[in-house]
Amino acid sequence: MRVALVARRLEQLESLAAELRAAGGEATAHAGDVTVDGDIARVVAELARQDVLPGIVIANAGFGIVGKAQDLSLADYRRQLETNVFGVLRTFYETIGALRQSRGRFVIMGSVAGHVSNARGSPYAMSKFAVRAFAEALHSDLRGTGVGCTLISPGFVESDIRRVDNRGELHPDAREPIPPWLLMPTAKAARIMVNGILEGSYEVIVTFHGRLFIFMARHLPRLTRFVTMRAARNRPEPKSASG
Repeated sequence: MRVALVARRLEQLESLAAELRAAGGEATAHAGDVTVDGDIARVVAELARQDVLPGIVIANAGFGIVGKAQDLSLADYRRQLETNVFGVLRTFYETIGALRQSRGRFVIMGSVAGHVSNARGSPYAMSKFAVRAFAEALHSDLRGTGVGCTLISPGFVESDIRRVDNRGELHPDAREPIPPWLLMPTAKAARIMVNGILEGSYEVIVTFHGRLFIFMARHLPRLTRFVTMRAARNRPEPKSASG
């Protein structure tokens, strides 16, 4: 497949695109920010000038704000929803025209947190509950358009998300709070996600513990609350080594 990579850190994307090309793939890097109106539409236009029409669009941008609700502010919640919810909506509205033409698929990166709300994680959980609701509606709303929708709900996967602070800044040297034995390797998770997308799945739950937590939330809510409250104590907001 030809891959168009879009994010704020262009230098990192260009390095990844070069890696993909060296492995025999086709990839391009594009600077873009889902919190900026028109950025994704600009990338779609850039691809159109190369006679490329997106067949799969993955709304993947997101981060997590951590803290007790009473210690956070309205600005924290707005910042969380601007990226995780309105960023998905911008991506949808700025690509749906191309997806109608290609009869493609819109993919939303949700989370197990879209099924289970954790202590000290209400902004993130609210954002993921919201995009899960959006995905559920799209299954019906898009019927007859030729466009499909897949929701991805990962559990703990190796990534930078837990090294990003409440202002959306990455701290690459921050400690990973999740024990290694509970983290699914990135490549394995990506294969599961891609297979689910290509199969046209409505939702892809990634990791065994993710499936377990969703089952518990539905059938054992009191036990789930106890487990998540204990687990939340071990997840501080990421800080850099210098502060």
